[in-house]
Formats: sequence, C-alpha cells, structure tokens
Amino acid sequence: MKIMKLHHFSIRTADIFRSIAFYEGLGFVVEQRFTTGMTLACWMVGPWGRLELMQVLEPHPAPDPFADPHYVGYYHPAIEVGPEWGSLSAYLEDLQVRMPVPLLLPPQSQQIGSQIYTVAFIADPDGLPIELLYLSPETRPS
Repeated sequence: MKIMKLHHFSIRTADIFRSIAFYEGLGFVVEQRFTTGMTLACWMVGPWGRLELMQVLEPHPAPDPFADPHYVGYYHPAIEVGPEWGSLSAYLEDLQVRMPVPLLLPPQSQQIGSQIYTVAFIADPDGLPIELLYLSPETRPS
C-alpha cells in the first residue's frame, strides 16, 4: 500500500491578515506567503499540520455548518487540547484573554467509544466552527 498523508487544509477567508492573527493564536506560524491568481495566500504550520489561507476578493457570507442541521460538506477541524492545560475550561480562559473568540458551544462532556472527552466549539474570524477536545484524565491512556 502506498502511503498518503494530508498535505494541507485550505480555508478561504474575507481578511487574510485577521485570519493569520487568529490562527497564530491557536499555535500556527506562517511557513510561506504567496499569491494564487490575484489573491494573497499563505501556508501556516501548527497543531493540525499545514493550513492554507486564501483571501477572497469579493467575499459572500459562508453557509453556517454549525447551526444548519441539513448542511452537507466539510464541517469542522478538531484540535485536541493537551493534558498540560488541566482542563478545556482552563485552555478556553487563557485563549479568551489572549484573543477573544466566539464560543459556539460551551464545554460539555461527550463519550466517544470508551473515552470521555470535554468538547467545545469556537469560531474563526469568518465564523467557521473549530472543535476543541480534551481527553478526561480517567480515560487517558497511560
């Protein structure tokens, strides 16, 4: 079997500079700036691997995949918050101090298989949902 891996996840944004600042706050750093056609773009590297941001010259409102239960398509990326934070709430409190973000869903417990997570959703500057997960210590592998 030939090995394949995800190269990047691309997000089209209304304001690339606002989005760069937001994703830097989530731990990404700009790897490469470039243009694609007549628009600005960049690759950022961080907790999800590589992220591509592309400026949309005449943006229209995006569909709301979080609020529309009938939406079909890419839904959201998810970031697992590390155990060093102690809780998802502690991470969110720190994040809100560094850069206030809309909270789409406050932290709540969710069992996935045999593991229990605390999950929450925030939104990026264009309103795209991002899931944050924290694995409960009692179900964390040793």
